[in-house]
Amino acid sequence: MASRKSSRATGGSPSPGSKRETKHGGGKNGKKEGLSGSSFFTWFMVIALLGVWTSVAVVWFELVDYEEVLGKLGIYDADGDGDFDVEDAKVLLGLKERSVPAQPTSPESEESVQPAENVESERKIADVEVEEEIQSVLHEALHSQPGERHEDVDESVNDQWQVKEEIRDETLEVPATDDMLRELENEIPEAYETPDSIQKDADSMVDDVGAVESESYEIPALDDYVPDLEERISDPDTPGDSEVMPEDAVEHYAEDRVHEDYSEDQEPKHEKQTEAQDTGVESKQTEDDVVIEPEESENPVKAEDYSNDVQVGKSEKETEQDKTEKAKKKKKPKLLNKFDKTIKAELDAAEKLRKKGKVEEALRAFEALVNQYPQSPRARYGKAQSEDDLAEKMRSNEMLQQAINTYDEVVSLPNVPSDLIKLSLKREADRQQFLGRMRGSLVTLQKLVQLFPSETSFKNDLGVGYLLIGDNSNAKKVYEEVLSLAPNDGFAKVHYGFILKAENKIAESIPYLQEGLESGDPGTDDGRFYFHLGDALQRMGDKEAYKWYELGYQRGHFASVWQRSLYNVKGLKAQPWWTARETGYTELVKSLEKNWKLIRDEGLAVMDKKRSLFLPEDENLREKGDWSQFTLWQQGRKNENACKSVPKTCALLERFPEATGCRRGQIKYSIMHPGTHVWPHTGPTNCRLRMHLGLVIPKEGCRIRCAQEYRDWEEGKVLIFDDSFEHEVWQDAESYRLIFIVDVWHPELTAQQRRTLPAI
Repeated sequence: MASRKSSRATGGSPSPGSKRETKHGGGKNGKKEGLSGSSFFTWFMVIALLGVWTSVAVVWFELVDYEEVLGKLGIYDADGDGDFDVEDAKVLLGLKERSVPAQPTSPESEESVQPAENVESERKIADVEVEEEIQSVLHEALHSQPGERHEDVDESVNDQWQVKEEIRDETLEVPATDDMLRELENEIPEAYETPDSIQKDADSMVDDVGAVESESYEIPALDDYVPDLEERISDPDTPGDSEVMPEDAVEHYAEDRVHEDYSEDQEPKHEKQTEAQDTGVESKQTEDDVVIEPEESENPVKAEDYSNDVQVGKSEKETEQDKTEKAKKKKKPKLLNKFDKTIKAELDAAEKLRKKGKVEEALRAFEALVNQYPQSPRARYGKAQSEDDLAEKMRSNEMLQQAINTYDEVVSLPNVPSDLIKLSLKREADRQQFLGRMRGSLVTLQKLVQLFPSETSFKNDLGVGYLLIGDNSNAKKVYEEVLSLAPNDGFAKVHYGFILKAENKIAESIPYLQEGLESGDPGTDDGRFYFHLGDALQRMGDKEAYKWYELGYQRGHFASVWQRSLYNVKGLKAQPWWTARETGYTELVKSLEKNWKLIRDEGLAVMDKKRSLFLPEDENLREKGDWSQFTLWQQGRKNENACKSVPKTCALLERFPEATGCRRGQIKYSIMHPGTHVWPHTGPTNCRLRMHLGLVIPKEGCRIRCAQEYRDWEEGKVLIFDDSFEHEVWQDAESYRLIFIVDVWHPELTAQQRRTLPAI
């Protein structure tokens, strides 16, 4: 038995234990040869499970705050790119010097162009060098505040390295500017001040790129202000406290300007107006204000915007002129002095708000800059512009006056660039004119000429300034000086010719007007100059007058060759002669014709008085003869004193607001004596129609032409015509002719238009 047992133990089949031994690495000779593959797998699984449970524990018990870890890594950002990377590690390890980050630009402009192999080798070396440093940083971060919330660090670190692996295969990119700024804001204290060394570097860099900076920060050239001014014309209702002037297109330049401020309820004062309408109004200035007649838009009238009211003859308001000068100079205005270049970023930020229409925010931004940098001309100019914009938005004269004051302050500062002085003073002068402060504007223009005596454009503007207050004498001297310096200056020529014609020097005015228009210079393509050249030629008997009228029509200044009014509402029915039914004012016509004797008798009674209330026509419209008028209403306002002399006539008219409320016309008696001829002329606007009631009419010798059709007056009958068409009058009878003139609104004007159109 023992032998059998022994044989089983030694020579029998192997036991399970031996099998397991062999299976797990035992050799045939019974010796162990080490752990098998299954042993490695077992240990790997054990370690993996431990790792998983450790991770679960970290997450479950919130042992790691992932954001805090990244935040602590952020403090090792040595190169200012917003994150911790290889370059930061090099700095920390002393392999690279710390550098001040340059001004960030667009990502495209800062892409790295390093060769691929250099990037790869650099990253391989740096990864090895930085790994130990990262581990120490992580260790420090993980153990700094153990009581706070934590996240899954393994996952976050893997994500970071995944990003690094992706970067190896791509061109390096600088972080976006916004991201970088956010990172810097988190790290840099609010009260941070630029070190002196860095500031000196920045100053030197500013000096080097000064020209570029002045171009990148661009303020609109003078021509850019033109549409701005046109848009700012306010509700054209009221010229404020200024006096309204009688119609006198031939004699005065101020006629074609309109003074409009932001007021809505002001009403103008009035002076007498004469019968014959021409292109505008003579200036009768008050102590400091002048009202000038409006120019209507070429577009159909809207409730809130009836006129562009462009000062077509004013050199600073012509886009073509400034564009031409700009093209010649081929340089942009320099608006920043040396100091302003150092705060350009802050100026740009404020200006950006203004250009986006955030006027209140822009004003606050510029006010803060002015308070912080009181000697900054550009900051103060931006403040003035913002106040200007806000004045328009609020329709506030007070705010506009504040802007005017601020424009003036700009010039008083030290080291103001000359271009900024020009812009400030020109804008100041224009805004003063907008408020009707013509004399204040004149002082500003005089200052411009004194500062820049070689610039004829400023002299031209000064000449216009004198014309706007009716000072033709000084305006004439200015244009004579301009023409002595620049004999071919077309702008000066047309204005000088205009002044000569106002002096009734008809023949002398023609070459200046004609040469000025033919020059094509900016500021010369103006309907007034075509009108006055044609009128001068007509008075000299030259048939070429209609050639210029035709040219004015082709260039959009006139509605037609015959209808040459300058202040028009587009789209109104246009015909020289009208019937009562066509006007819709049949009741008014019936009343006038029914009561014509009453009207006549009261008029004759006024004529018989020793102190005549009839005043001579003073608009230079007569070639010869005697022509006088007695006015009851003008510009929609009743002359109370005059109506005391003809009370029944005035009471009769009170029933017809289309006449008494017509702020672009008059109601008056007109007497013309034998031997009188009135030159061909046109009224200023297409917004009215004119009625003539015959009171005392000679049997023959009196006639009127409108366009190409002639008519005769009859006692007790009404003639109706549109005086915006050319008309002419002859009185060749043996006795006087007396008529009653009643102007009415054009029937197609809306009630809103009648309330708000500027008075003429």
